[in-house]
Amino acid sequence: MLAIGARAPEFTLPDADGQATSLSNLLRDGPLILYFYPADFTPGCTREACQIRDLHTELDAAGLTVAGVSPQTPESHRAFREKYKLPFTLLADVDRFVIKMYDVRGPFGFGVRRATFLIDQARLIQDAVLADLRIGEHEAFVRTAIALSTRSH
Repeated sequence: MLAIGARAPEFTLPDADGQATSLSNLLRDGPLILYFYPADFTPGCTREACQIRDLHTELDAAGLTVAGVSPQTPESHRAFREKYKLPFTLLADVDRFVIKMYDVRGPFGFGVRRATFLIDQARLIQDAVLADLRIGEHEAFVRTAIALSTRSH
């Protein structure tokens, strides 16, 4: 997993609508919460996505953008987004290129670790959490990022 203080690598991936989306584009309006998750529609990933969805108004007020990355296709992401009314970007890393760049591959290179990064507009990683099964840690991380960003706004 990339370290706090490291520069977040630039990337471009298709979103749920098949549109090319870059890290720079995601950062244009403010800091970014970039989270990696194993798969659309799995119980843990659905719970995590819905927790972030339920914090969307607060995220917006704090000036934070959110994007989720997993190896499913744009079509899968679109169905996931529509079913759970997710108001944030989902990116399709089918080749797991960005997953490798951010060093969040699962054990022996299989799967994806559940990781969340807070990235500032200079592309520096301000904070990060890695918790494969403890989804509540990711929600707490997002809440802390909201509190910090609200204070600096």
